[in-house]
Amino acid sequence: MATVGSLTASQRQILAAVNTGASSFSLVGSGFIVLCYILFKELHKFSFKLVFFLTLSDILCSFFNIVGDPSTGFFCYAQGYSSHFFCVASFLWTTTVAFTLHRTVVQHKTDVEDLEPMFHLYVWGTSLVMTLIRSIGNRHHPHLGTWCWTQTGRTVKVAHLLTFYAPLWGAILYNGLTYFEVIRMLRNATRMAVDMSDTTYRSDVRMDVRALNRWGYYPLILIGSWAFSTINRIHDFIEPGNKIFWLSVLDVGTAALMGLFNSIAYGLNSSVRHAILERLDLFLSERFRIWLSYRPKVRGQQQESELVALRNQGSGIEP
Repeated sequence: MATVGSLTASQRQILAAVNTGASSFSLVGSGFIVLCYILFKELHKFSFKLVFFLTLSDILCSFFNIVGDPSTGFFCYAQGYSSHFFCVASFLWTTTVAFTLHRTVVQHKTDVEDLEPMFHLYVWGTSLVMTLIRSIGNRHHPHLGTWCWTQTGRTVKVAHLLTFYAPLWGAILYNGLTYFEVIRMLRNATRMAVDMSDTTYRSDVRMDVRALNRWGYYPLILIGSWAFSTINRIHDFIEPGNKIFWLSVLDVGTAALMGLFNSIAYGLNSSVRHAILERLDLFLSERFRIWLSYRPKVRGQQQESELVALRNQGSGIEP
């Protein structure tokens, strides 16, 4: 059986299937959040606009992951670079969400909407620079089959670590520290509210703390999505040609599910759930009203037909 990089052809097919399946889940989940943003006008807030661009990046990252290895020429490089670009953009958008939260809650600034052009320049510009640097040495080393961004040259592997995994873990560290500071500040505010015995303020702050406690787990999404991938890249750098199949499966599967995890954590918040439930309530209420208005008509028609039948029987007329 043919082997490439110590993986057999059947193992590579399994990896491709895992990648396609997991990326499809991410594509559907992210697409649902984008559709909600487009349909529900009440979601057109600045904070959710950032989530929109985050999920849009996840959609494109998942799409190019599904494309796989289209060819050995230009399209292969285009697929590999596009996947790299949008995956980097995805985790960079999470840092803009964390920055916005910190600036609003901790620094009490109200100018975050004015920073939107800077956010776009930061995310798309950094992604572009990282992708261009990633291309170092690619023309001199063949790709490794299943995905075009999987390269065999040592220089390319170093470039991959520096242009993807370095900013990735930088984003994880920044998000973790930011959310920690925000949650700590809100908890201090809760203690102050308790000391002041301000029931209304205390209940409001506790609601904020419960919401922010969930946000504190957001950095774990990136860690869970890319921990196995990072370990696999380091192992491949140290021992090239000695791939561990189960680690590769975890690498591919968890990384491809990043879009689904982001759509659930960032997208399905209380505002989205409320908007969906409100539309369902309106839809079901309308259906119920139509059913109620239709039911008396049917009952009246049945009663009328029964009266006609009784009259005919009383007059000796056969129906």
